[in-house]
Amino acid sequence: MRLLHTSDWHLGRSFHREDLLAAQAAFVDHLVETVTAERVDCVLVSGDVYDRALPAVDAVRLCNEALERLAALTRVVLIAGNHDSARRLGFGSALMDAAGVHVRTDFAKVGEPVVVGDAAIYGIPYLEPELVRQPWDLDERSHAAALTEAMRRVRDDAASRRDLRSVVLAHAFVTGGAASESERDISVGGSSHVPASVFDGVDYAALGHLHGAWRITDRVRYSGSPLAYSFSEEKHVKGSWLIDLRDGGGIAAEFAEAPVPRRLARVRGRLDDLLTDPSHDRLEDRWLQVTLTDARRPSAAMERLRRRFPHTLVLGFEPEGGGTDDARTWSDRVRERSPLDIAGDFVAEVTDGPATSAERALLDEAFETCRRREAMA
Repeated sequence: MRLLHTSDWHLGRSFHREDLLAAQAAFVDHLVETVTAERVDCVLVSGDVYDRALPAVDAVRLCNEALERLAALTRVVLIAGNHDSARRLGFGSALMDAAGVHVRTDFAKVGEPVVVGDAAIYGIPYLEPELVRQPWDLDERSHAAALTEAMRRVRDDAASRRDLRSVVLAHAFVTGGAASESERDISVGGSSHVPASVFDGVDYAALGHLHGAWRITDRVRYSGSPLAYSFSEEKHVKGSWLIDLRDGGGIAAEFAEAPVPRRLARVRGRLDDLLTDPSHDRLEDRWLQVTLTDARRPSAAMERLRRRFPHTLVLGFEPEGGGTDDARTWSDRVRERSPLDIAGDFVAEVTDGPATSAERALLDEAFETCRRREAMA
């Protein structure tokens, strides 16, 4: 049996909107071609179909087209990610089942598989710990506790289907993968990681959330996003996993590379040098992140840059000898920090003192309220 594992489409992502939807449509073409050429029995989409809970109309149109084309060729199992609205994405899921597109967004049904050939495929949507803690009577509020309980339910059902292989889709941060700048933080209480051992015993775990293609173990993998959605993904090789479930319990994996619509690059230097240096000719067709090092900020810098580099997206300014001990970009400085810590820094900046325990508790409550509202949208 052959599976195609993909995830993190982020349809509608506003990285560079004019080009992006066309690039995402090209990926859909590639996906359909791969399904046809490789005779795929089922496509697994491991969450973050859209980039936001309320996706743009053209993003919904592209998703509808993708699912129609795939359904004409094979079966599809799709779960909600942390960027998706589970309620909206799950609309009409019972009706879509009849068409061979199985959308799984309800955490209460994680133990109910989609049977495709000789495989029982379990969809575990993104689990917001606060939303499942009470219904599942969990001892702690964490991603590890939520996913452990989900897998207990999966194993209970799989035990009654010993003649079938077991495949799981999940959207989480599993230990062993590496994050990039474009993934939304999902930490709860400072922790977002889940051990890979949670998936012990299943034939294959198709993971979503991280944007790089990572092999955690032979049977636990991230496919990564089909396109680069931040400049930290500049060196990623994008694509999907072709997974063969072989007789006797073995599996084989092959990576199917996705088309690259436009490469990313980062460049730094003084504006006049960037505009005249012939060594930068190769960057004129790239999506660019430019950091200017002029002693003074040049006027109309973006307009001037785009005359030579029309696909410049991000412009930063770090003057040489600027008097700062930390030359990292803002993204670099906050990448490993939680939203609560960043908000605490803001409080310290505007009040000339660190946030009190009461203020931090209030900030934490605000973040958790926003997280719950978004998960329930």
